Amino acid sequence: MVTAMVYGRVARDSGGALSVVGRNLAAARHVTYWMVLLSGFAEPLLYLLSIGVGVGRLVGDVPLQDGRLVSYAQFVAPAMLAASSMNGAMAETVMNFYGKLKFMKLYDATLATPVTPVQLASGELVWAMVRGAFYSAAFLAVMAGLGLTTTLWALVAFPATMLVGIAFGGLGMALSTLLRSWQDFDYVNVAQFGLFLFSGTFAPPDSYPLAARLLVELTPLYHGVALVRGLCTGSPAWGLGWHALYLVGLAVAGLWFASRRLGRLLLT
Repeated sequence: MVTAMVYGRVARDSGGALSVVGRNLAAARHVTYWMVLLSGFAEPLLYLLSIGVGVGRLVGDVPLQDGRLVSYAQFVAPAMLAASSMNGAMAETVMNFYGKLKFMKLYDATLATPVTPVQLASGELVWAMVRGAFYSAAFLAVMAGLGLTTTLWALVAFPATMLVGIAFGGLGMALSTLLRSWQDFDYVNVAQFGLFLFSGTFAPPDSYPLAARLLVELTPLYHGVALVRGLCTGSPAWGLGWHALYLVGLAVAGLWFASRRLGRLLLT
């Protein structure tokens, strides 16, 4: 009896979330959407080619946490991959989510149906994961083509990049419910760019002063970079589980906060 009730609840929640994903998929048929999608993938790729490959010839080899030396391009590429997943998820759950919430008034109509705030937030999070997966798959193909990782480790790292997308998707939705106007996007962009620069992306965290290093290790992108880098470079370790748990916790907290805020904003 209890099992049947739980199963029915899960089925209803999944159905509501999938209906939100279906709506986004239908809207994504427009060419302009895919042009925006490609632009988000291009930025980390350009950084990889200019800094990882170009500047990397001046830097030389960089040590990993297990002591192995890798080329600077191999060191930077996984960080660009994690940043690409972050960009895709944040673009979908910050700007697009905010537009649907405040200007299109799409969610007012959605919540007039049997879809609940949790189902709505879950559906948007799944769609952000789909967008992040597109970025990750394309970037991993580029990395494998350039010899910066192997095909096997690229396949292993792919689920980790999706976890990064889910974590930042939850964070992005939570932030979107707090934004007051389009001007607030400047704060989000500055914070996102700061994460991109100072999350162990271009230099090992050990190279920073102690206070700065501790701050870096608290940031979400650092955990994404550490997780993806460990897998892409073939350096799996038990410590990567802590990074994965951090990202899971961020995704759950963001989803919970966003669904609560949506209920307050649209149902009261």
